[in-house]
Amino acid sequence: MSLLDTCVPAVVLRIDRNPFHHGTLGAARSLGRAGVEVHVVADSAGSPVAASRYVRQMHPPPLPGASPDEILAVLRHVADRIARPAVLVPMDDAGAIAVSRVRDELAPSYLLPAMPGGLAERVADKAELAAVCVSTAVPHPATLVPDSPAEVAGAMRQLGLPVVAKWSRPWLLPAGSGLRSTLLVRSVQQARELFLRTEEAGSRLLLQAYLPPGPDRDWFFHGYADRSGTVRAGGPGRKQLAWPRGAGLTAVGCWTPNAEVQRLAERLTDELGYRGIFDLDFRRCGRTGRYHLLDFNPRTGAQFRLFEDSAGLDVVRALHLDLSGRPLPDGAPRTGRTFVVENYAPLAALRAKPGGRELAWHAADDRSPGRAMWALWSRHVSRRLRERLGAPTSPVAAQASPLIPRAASPSLTDNEKASS
Repeated sequence: MSLLDTCVPAVVLRIDRNPFHHGTLGAARSLGRAGVEVHVVADSAGSPVAASRYVRQMHPPPLPGASPDEILAVLRHVADRIARPAVLVPMDDAGAIAVSRVRDELAPSYLLPAMPGGLAERVADKAELAAVCVSTAVPHPATLVPDSPAEVAGAMRQLGLPVVAKWSRPWLLPAGSGLRSTLLVRSVQQARELFLRTEEAGSRLLLQAYLPPGPDRDWFFHGYADRSGTVRAGGPGRKQLAWPRGAGLTAVGCWTPNAEVQRLAERLTDELGYRGIFDLDFRRCGRTGRYHLLDFNPRTGAQFRLFEDSAGLDVVRALHLDLSGRPLPDGAPRTGRTFVVENYAPLAALRAKPGGRELAWHAADDRSPGRAMWALWSRHVSRRLRERLGAPTSPVAAQASPLIPRAASPSLTDNEKASS
């Protein structure tokens, strides 16, 4: 008998066009293995996710930059095709925020957490998050929001160089603008040039004190706050390897006990009245030892499958169980378990891990997505090499290798990297 209610389907939503988003595949596999009918609303052009045996049907996603009403129309169309209430699982900030805005209109067709109005958008906004941290006494890097080029210079002097520059609402950045959600800036002139693009970016520029990365300094916490507000499933994880090195998304992560990170995560969600899946990024200050919250993502994190406990519970399954009215089993944490993204850490993928390991793409019961990923990744790498060597890229090769985020500056967190 399945742990989950197999009469309740699931819809996994991803608006961004990154074909290498392994979290989407993880969600489809987690629910599909439990016998749930899984529909994926995402770009299927070359996406390895479309090859998964656990995906019942791929549906065309909203266009990048779509309004909440346009996203609502797409989701209503999918609901009409499924013809029964489904659990909705957003995989990016744009989708999570849009869903929270049109929750009442979606409610007849989708099962959704009872999130306080506007909270998802509030915590995803980088400037608002700084204020949230102040009000809840959660450590956060010193953050200033300049209103003029003159204030940019003053902020740089106050914070000291280098400074982290962030757009407060990165999901609004226009495609093709060249703007990154987060950038490490080393001069006043560089910061001023960014500030002058505020209108184009669609949100405020904030400047933040830089906390250098280092061994054991980058941590994340994934969890699910159930209908009572209790944090279930998930846990604290330590980033062992990033791509790019020391800067970007988690290529290798390990489930590692950390009472302080757990305490901060549970206190923050409790005080906010948060409900649903969340993904937090922390960085430990090398000078004070305090854990500073860098990012609060009101949706599923890409490496959530790291946190599958002894009862088979992860945050996506917890969401489905809770919203379909089933009890959540009590499992033991599988600390020491490792998650590896093969295309970013191929050597780590070959090494056995004593605490157990899950690969992002390869699975013995679902081999096609792994094969599709390597074919797509090879074309992507070949295209990048031709670009660096100055060789022309053929139209066929360019079409076969969709654009994914380029290497980022040394202040990106997992989720900022994924959305940049």
